[in-house]
This record gives sequence, structure tokens and C-alpha cells, in this order.
Amino acid sequence: MPRYEYRCRSCGDTFELSRPMAESGAPADCPAGHADTVKLLSAVAVGGSSSSSSSSAPAAGGGGCCGGGCCG
Repeated sequence: MPRYEYRCRSCGDTFELSRPMAESGAPADCPAGHADTVKLLSAVAVGGSSSSSSSSAPAAGGGGCCGGGCCG
């Protein structure tokens, strides 16, 4: 199940919740009980390991940037 990161606007606490993708935009109370929270954008790592033994393999592309041209 995906994990989503939220920040409480009342106390500034940052916390994570595991929830289905269909519920990712649903309101989330902070652990201290405050309801004024915002979902944070998360960076997603796309690509392979730098210790790969095959240097001729194409770099993983996509990920929403420019089709992979900037990721190689």
C-alpha cells in the first residue's frame, strides 16, 4: 500500500500514512489530533543502481520529465 506524507499546519509535525491510492486526497488528522493538514508532494526515484555491471544498458527514462533525455 502506498505511503503518503502530510504536514500539520497547526503544530508543524510531518507524518506518513499508508492508505489506498483512492484515499490519497482524503483529509488526514495529525497524530496530535489537529485536522488542518496538507498532503506533501513526494519525490519518486526512477532509475537503476549505479553499481550495474552493464554500462551499455539504456538509462531508465520517463518519470514525467522530458521523456528520459535528461535522465541519462
